[in-house]
Amino acid sequence: MNPTITALIVAGYFAVLIFISFLTSKRSDNDTFFRGNRQSPWYIVSIGMIGASLSGVTFISVPGWVGKTGLTYMQMVLGYFLGYLVIAHILLPLYYRLNLTSIYTYLRDRFGFWSYKSGAALFLLSRTIGASARLYLMANVLQIAVFDALNIPFEITVLVTILLIWLYTFRGGIKTIIWTDTLQTLFMLLSVGITVVVIAKSMNLTFSGMIDAIADSSYSQVFEFSDWKSKQHFIKQFFSGAFITIVMTGLDQDMMQKNLTCRNLKDAQKNMYWYGFSFIPVNLLFLSLGVLLFLFAANQGIALPERSDDLFPIIATGNYLPQIVGVFFMLGLVAAAYSSADSALTSLTTSFSVDLLNVEEKSQKDAKRLRLKVHIGFSILLALVILLFRFFNAGSVISTVFDLAGYTYGPLLGLYAFGLFTRLDIKDRWVPLIALLAPLLIGLIDYNVWIPVIGWFSPELLETGDFTFTMGFEKLIYNGAITFLALLVISKRKR
Repeated sequence: MNPTITALIVAGYFAVLIFISFLTSKRSDNDTFFRGNRQSPWYIVSIGMIGASLSGVTFISVPGWVGKTGLTYMQMVLGYFLGYLVIAHILLPLYYRLNLTSIYTYLRDRFGFWSYKSGAALFLLSRTIGASARLYLMANVLQIAVFDALNIPFEITVLVTILLIWLYTFRGGIKTIIWTDTLQTLFMLLSVGITVVVIAKSMNLTFSGMIDAIADSSYSQVFEFSDWKSKQHFIKQFFSGAFITIVMTGLDQDMMQKNLTCRNLKDAQKNMYWYGFSFIPVNLLFLSLGVLLFLFAANQGIALPERSDDLFPIIATGNYLPQIVGVFFMLGLVAAAYSSADSALTSLTTSFSVDLLNVEEKSQKDAKRLRLKVHIGFSILLALVILLFRFFNAGSVISTVFDLAGYTYGPLLGLYAFGLFTRLDIKDRWVPLIALLAPLLIGLIDYNVWIPVIGWFSPELLETGDFTFTMGFEKLIYNGAITFLALLVISKRKR
């Protein structure tokens, strides 16, 4: 694809985003930045949250993931909907009743200072890594499509990417994000839809023929019930999906900050119902695209790339399809990546300012100045973590994101579950240690570190049995359970 055309597409797209920022950030203040003045229409929030949840990871990585796991990701998607119902009926009523800006303030009121700071720190770590992973995908494709041809190094690509996000978020914050994410969601879904239609047409498939081709392919397996050890087993995937949704949406300041801009609890719950339900057909569309990409590659004799994440970019921006596909691919990718990254940057700024710097206790002028410094600081941090991703990452980014979530969000799951479902108090000062030890224990189990210990004590026993334990995304549940049990140990009295 012509680098000049791509650069013009990206420039024009960001001109639109900056214009929206200008319209939505007039007379903005800290309440505008953090809570959108609690005036967001629920249906606009719902559309924007789809794009923020999908992100560049889903846009590129889910279609590529089909090559390894078929359509079994739909098992997790079905579990997502259960998670959204839990959020709508348990967490949202709590947040609205307490009138929260940062959802981690609940931990302060329920347990104390150290629980509060631990929860905020876990979110900051989780969201920084997750947002960087998503932006890494975006910057990598921009590098291939535009900047390599112009001999511009990857580091400059990253800086430009972060700068563009900062430009349209630093004033209006979440109020701007609500509207820009809606636009970006529509662009992303339009891009996928056009790609599906063009690929089907190039393979001479009617709509019914396309459905049959997907169903008859070797990638069509949706459910896995036979192999309990498989990471794709239905029980593991379904409940992993439910708990991933609870923690990565319901216990995540980024996603909940959007919900808390709705006018009232009833509107926020409407948003969650429609957002959760629409996730099912949207993800099925992405997976169907993945199957078509692999079928098209086989049909055209295209060699599969070493990294599955590269398949969609190679086909869309190469000379295999009409140029219109490449144009909409770039629009969709930019929309997908930035709809997640812009809200992540805003939520990181919100959490750090409110939870760690107590910005709500300062004057409007001092708070605004401090907020701006934090916004710049997290922009720089995201750029640095993106560069680390480029250095270390070699596999599917979506798998990496979910794996990391199992470690970083697990203690949050345990803390909130303990707070909501027991009346016990705890020894607050021990919580940071538990938040470190629970993921560490899960890591030791996940990597089967006891096997060398068994071999050291009894080589004969090691030779006669298989002691490996395969842990998938359900590690999040185990992590939360260990945290819950540890909190039970340090509980001290009933309230």
